[in-house]
Amino acid sequence: MRHFETTQSDSKRGAIGQSKHHDSAIKQVCGSANYIDDNPEPAGCLHAYPVTAPFTSGIIKGVDTSKAQAIAGVKRIFSAKDVPGKIDIGPIFAGDLLLASDEIEFHHQPVLLVVADSYETARRAARLVEFDFQEQEATTDIETAIADKNWVRPPHALTRGDAQAAIAQAQHEINGEMHIGGQEHFYLEGQVAMAQPNGDGGIFVQCSTQHPTEVQHLIAKVLAQPFHFVTVEMRRMGGAFGGKETQAAPWACLAALASYHLNCAVKLRLARADDFRLTGKRHPFFNRYKVGFDEQGVIAGADIEVNGYCGYSPDLSDAIVDRAMFHADNAYYYPAAKISGHRCKVNTVSHTAFRGFGGPQGMMVAEQIVDDIAAALGKDPLTVRKANLYQQGRSTTPYHQEVEQHVLIDMIEQVEQQADYWQRKADIKAFNQTSPIIKKGLALTPVKFGISFTVQHLNQAGALVNVYSDGSIHLNHGGTEMGQGLNTKVAQVVAHAFGVELDKVGITATRTDKVPNTSPTAASSGTDLNGMAALNAANTIKARLTEFIAKHFSVEQASIRFCDNTVYHDKGELSFDELAGLAYLNRISLSSTGYYATPKIHYDREQAKGRPFFYYAHGVALAEVEVDTLTGENTVTRADILHDVGHSLNPALDIGQIEGAFVQGMGWLTTEDLVWNKQGQLASFNPATYKIPAIGDTPAEFNVSLYQSANPEASVFRSKAVGEPPFMLAISVWSAIRDAVSSVANYQCKPRLDTPATPERVLAAVQAAQAFSQADTSHSQAEPSQLNQSQHSQSLKAKKKDEEVTYE
Repeated sequence: MRHFETTQSDSKRGAIGQSKHHDSAIKQVCGSANYIDDNPEPAGCLHAYPVTAPFTSGIIKGVDTSKAQAIAGVKRIFSAKDVPGKIDIGPIFAGDLLLASDEIEFHHQPVLLVVADSYETARRAARLVEFDFQEQEATTDIETAIADKNWVRPPHALTRGDAQAAIAQAQHEINGEMHIGGQEHFYLEGQVAMAQPNGDGGIFVQCSTQHPTEVQHLIAKVLAQPFHFVTVEMRRMGGAFGGKETQAAPWACLAALASYHLNCAVKLRLARADDFRLTGKRHPFFNRYKVGFDEQGVIAGADIEVNGYCGYSPDLSDAIVDRAMFHADNAYYYPAAKISGHRCKVNTVSHTAFRGFGGPQGMMVAEQIVDDIAAALGKDPLTVRKANLYQQGRSTTPYHQEVEQHVLIDMIEQVEQQADYWQRKADIKAFNQTSPIIKKGLALTPVKFGISFTVQHLNQAGALVNVYSDGSIHLNHGGTEMGQGLNTKVAQVVAHAFGVELDKVGITATRTDKVPNTSPTAASSGTDLNGMAALNAANTIKARLTEFIAKHFSVEQASIRFCDNTVYHDKGELSFDELAGLAYLNRISLSSTGYYATPKIHYDREQAKGRPFFYYAHGVALAEVEVDTLTGENTVTRADILHDVGHSLNPALDIGQIEGAFVQGMGWLTTEDLVWNKQGQLASFNPATYKIPAIGDTPAEFNVSLYQSANPEASVFRSKAVGEPPFMLAISVWSAIRDAVSSVANYQCKPRLDTPATPERVLAAVQAAQAFSQADTSHSQAEPSQLNQSQHSQSLKAKKKDEEVTYE
């Protein structure tokens, strides 16, 4: 069941609010959409492949390339000594080396670059390079890094009020911990770049990247050249999800390095297994908490620690852990809070951006807290969730931003009633009482997700709009199209501004020589930023045209309207095509750049106070699951989602993003298990050992609706971001699995369930629940670590005045 509603008042006439297909959809379905590896290779194009270290931590004592160089077709092998400029390409902080020269800090770290006349030859030669090395002890365990205070960046904390005092004075207190697994991006198009001399003394690079400007700047720095020496182009990506925000840069830099030295085109494409090994993932986290609350489950104070498993270098980990901290409240008000964040250094590839950018890992602790409070008090988790929601008078976040929009209360009530939460909950409890093996679970979880880059200067965008004399429109902006429909939405904005059909707007590849100094397409802000920049450019041209019409036809500007491919005024009308031609003949400029910078946002990191987000996007998901208690296997049988996208620019694309995000989130929390062996090698490096959701994993009943609500902030046509926020709706699946497992012990405990909740982990939780139910009423014989994330049984010894009360 799908609902494509929108409250855009003029959606019947304009391009905004209409369900239009993705601009590349037909080409993608037909197989004619070109990606970088599909493009014809220039004459004499060579191929490059990295040589990687065969150990995890240690010192290189020598390298023997003789066997590789002896292979016919090998042209050259590059090392760090061949880099004329910077070797460190850290996006914000130093530490990310293009090529290692002596010290190795993760298994498969790139050391050399083989260039040959074919892809197969380059890859085969790269495997023949031999190393002499002295291996050192590696750290791959996050708890060891925490104990040793081994950080890639210093710790940071948010505080509001006295959390410890609030917890101590509360009626009840619990604590807990949880390991949260990472996630492989698994984009369909792997990392790839092609560099070639541009004929004018510079270099032209085509790269599958979310951040063309950063790639441009880093290549220039590596080659010790000014930025204008490099032009980067990106037309479309076969997926990214954050994995091509910073992680595309090394391969583009290496291809450019080889092209620069050899004066010819060079392509570098990673094989899938090496793409797994050589690129960062979603950060695994280890979270701990302690909370105090009253008899109704209302939180009085929270002390939360989030620990990001960052890998060997900073990459974007500082901002990612910050965002995990910002979202450790999710939708819940903490009257007093301390939220600490650690950026833990371990000997793995450096982890990086992924859809949600740390937010999902922070939200997990908030949802664990409310579930555990509900279990401690014998209440339904939804009751506890509703009692703790942000609302008027309880609206200040731990980072001191005010939550000004309180739509979640209404959204939860809608889902609660329309999806029949309470009746289904009762039916499931009755089913579980008579079903010894299959147990059902139900959970409703909310999402409150902040929209903006937490690095303030990234909240800006540019665009270029040209109107040609025949009335056709050329659009170029700084965002990148990775399948999310950004180009289509921005084109709709431009078409709407001029009152023309969408097919009159042509979209061209993102290029650094058309729109400079762009921000990455990330943080769910692609449409917010680039749509506003394009609207600014279109409105500039439209203002010129309006002034021209008023003067040329002697009419009032207020009477001029652009709609239905026509321009109307007091004395008549003319087609937009006619107007464009007439304006050209009268020497009216029909080209404009546009610019936008997000207003209102600021954050003082020293004070840990500010407004890091322009607004919040919201969502509610109700998930129903079945768990096989003999095997630990689980199935999502139904999902009901209500998501807040403001005034939807394109309901079809928005619903597609919501559906895709939810299923991708299910994968993160249930099947996608990243495993490193004791030697520090990634063991899950291909589809045979790493399982993403398939079409059969999609809920059999999948209901998605858009919430009717305009963005209270002045975003582009009052829409809201939709890329990242719905990803966290899948937390409802994890919570529902815990609910099903809890039924094994008659809902008296919620055993620890680290993620991903693979069958093995679910089975362990089932066994812990069974052990709980078989123990005596005091649970004194049960293993505490099996019974609760807090390493206490869920018969929690809660404080009530001076007495200890045990909740059975």
